[in-house]
Parts: sequence; structure tokens; C-alpha cells
Amino acid sequence: METSLWAMALAVLVTIIGTFGALFIKLGSRTFSFNLIAIIKNYKLMTGVALYVISNILFILALKGGDLSVMFPLLALGYIWIIPISVKFLGERITTSKLVGIAFILVGVSLIGIS
Repeated sequence: METSLWAMALAVLVTIIGTFGALFIKLGSRTFSFNLIAIIKNYKLMTGVALYVISNILFILALKGGDLSVMFPLLALGYIWIIPISVKFLGERITTSKLVGIAFILVGVSLIGIS
């Protein structure tokens, strides 16, 4: 099966939605407790979970248009988006090793994309 451009674009969108899902889960984890009512009322945590669910549904749709061996590695783009999001919203720092990791991910995803 040849991978469609729309499927790859949808997979990239999935990584962006999933990145924001991870951000909201991280923000919601600050007030997390093992209390069902508190979990339900934790809107940041619930937003993150909802974004993850949406991203997984969209990824299932994307899989209809492409090979798993092409589509799944595209999910690694989420590691690239999470760095600037973590810096902006969580005050995390970018290190040299993170930048090198991003470079490797970009090379890998590019090689898969042109194959």
C-alpha cells in the first residue's frame, strides 16, 4: 500500500494534538490525587486525556491511508513539538543533548518520508 499525503499530514496533526495532550496531563498532574471526584474535576487532566483520545482516533483514520511502517515513525515528531511547548509553558530548559536528539529524529523521519 502506498502512503497518501493526506494520511501523513493527518499523522503530523495527530502529533501536535498529542503534544498538547501531554502538556495538559502534566499540568493536571500537579493537583492529581487518587480520588475519583477530584480526577473528574481536574479539568487540565481531563483535557489532556480528551486530546489523547482525539489524537488516537485521528491516527486510526490516518492508518487507513498508509503503511504502518511509514505512519508510526511520524509519531516521533511529537518529541520535537514537546521541547518548545515545555520551554514556553513549563519553564523547562533546552539542553545540547535534547537538540542532538531532535536532529536525529528529524533525520530519521526525513529518511522514512523519502523512502
